[in-house]
Amino acid sequence: MSLAADENRATAADHGGHPAWKERPKAVTQGAKALVLTLTVVSVLLPFWVVIATSLAPAQQINDNGGWVLWPREWVFNSYESVLSTETTTHALTVSIGVTVVGTLVSLASTVFLAYALARPGVLGGKPIMLVILFTFLFPPGMIPSYLVVYSLGMIDTYWSLFLPVMVNVFNLVVVRGFFQGLPEELFEAARLDGAGELRTLFTIVLPLSKAVIAVVGLFYAVGYWNDFFRGLLYLNDSSMYPLQTVLRGYITQAQASAEFNNEGVLSQAPQGIKMAVVVIATVPILCLYPFIQRYFTKGVLTGAVKS
Repeated sequence: MSLAADENRATAADHGGHPAWKERPKAVTQGAKALVLTLTVVSVLLPFWVVIATSLAPAQQINDNGGWVLWPREWVFNSYESVLSTETTTHALTVSIGVTVVGTLVSLASTVFLAYALARPGVLGGKPIMLVILFTFLFPPGMIPSYLVVYSLGMIDTYWSLFLPVMVNVFNLVVVRGFFQGLPEELFEAARLDGAGELRTLFTIVLPLSKAVIAVVGLFYAVGYWNDFFRGLLYLNDSSMYPLQTVLRGYITQAQASAEFNNEGVLSQAPQGIKMAVVVIATVPILCLYPFIQRYFTKGVLTGAVKS
């Protein structure tokens, strides 16, 4: 013990009376860290900037540069006007917003109620139900069985098919259940002593303490509903009912045939510009939510995942 203390004192003396980990980093070390951080930020932000710049660049510049623009010589919105000027796109935007909002609320409510029931000890059939849920996570249904179920329930060509078949995500359920299990049992005992039932305990005690995990899981659901295009193709035969992502996918797949020229024979609409405008339209709404949810990520996800 004394030998270790003597060695620590000797090390501290060699560094001017301070342990090595308390020493100020050298200028070379700080410079290297700053360089690595700068390169990392540039490598992350540069692709986003190129996408935005290409979507706002003139068609002729996009064509001359081989499809990518770092800085537009003129800022134009032709690509966005081409995508957003049609009634189909505006209606699809309304559909996507409605499906995202309603689907997220329904999924959150279902996940919270089911997770709370499975998190409480002594629930009748809790373990078998949890095993069945985990089985669906390990062995998800294929496309044909899912379609047959939706068809048998009469949800083809209805907006219900866009969120009811995926109303509860198993991963989100496990995270929320683990978070609820991590709450002190004394809180539930105190609630029972005060005469509170399960619903009152959930709404007055559990939910106010679970804002972090609910915010994160809600964002997961919202991103999933907003970005989904496949269920629109699979369950909706009427193209006028398509959500935004399904319509935008059509722009992506048909962009090569959408090059337009004005009366003077000059390229006025570039396929690559339309593609980049579609990427921006599909990405920006969700990116706007991240700053408000980011502070909940570590607490919400890690606490639930570690406990489960």
